[in-house]
Amino acid sequence: MIARLKGKLVEKKEHAVVLEQGGIFYEVMVPASVLSRIDAAVDASGDVTLVTHFYFQIGPSSGVPVLVGFLNEVERDFFLQFISVSGIGPKAAVRALDRSIAEIARAIGEGDAAALKELPGIGPQKAKEIVAKLQSKVSRFGLIQDGGVREERHDARPFEAEALSVLLQLQYKKAEAEEMIKKALERNKSIRSVEELLNELYKQKVRG
Repeated sequence: MIARLKGKLVEKKEHAVVLEQGGIFYEVMVPASVLSRIDAAVDASGDVTLVTHFYFQIGPSSGVPVLVGFLNEVERDFFLQFISVSGIGPKAAVRALDRSIAEIARAIGEGDAAALKELPGIGPQKAKEIVAKLQSKVSRFGLIQDGGVREERHDARPFEAEALSVLLQLQYKKAEAEEMIKKALERNKSIRSVEELLNELYKQKVRG
């Protein structure tokens, strides 16, 4: 299992990049929404680190290893949810995710099948299946802001701390995230889990 890959960015293709590490060149499939931001993720030494999903593409007589890359774990988690929909394989998902994950997640959360059917390879019926399968599972992805991942640890009630960690990974500033959580808990005092809190935060964002 290859969970992450760090190497020099040597080539960009339509739905893939080539990274060089130790004289070995790895082709990694990436959605357009990731490819458009990958230059900004290159560090001072010319390296980029991708969080990866590794799978075997099974053919008639052999299996081919394939890597799909993302800039953070949240993006990969959304991808794994997306391919859980029947009939959407990893390659189809890479082609379909040509908009920001936040935009796609919000369309799913709002049940906007019309927007989803505009994604490459996603027709009207598949759009409805995506909504039916994922509508209740994508709240946190709809909160994504552009940028990378920040890792921090915080002392708070367990579900508050976990929600804060998610918001920081989605590139919210700590003070902003803490204020969002405070308002959500004031508005809905029955919240007792991170999922309930993230759902309330998503509703708060949609209401503006």
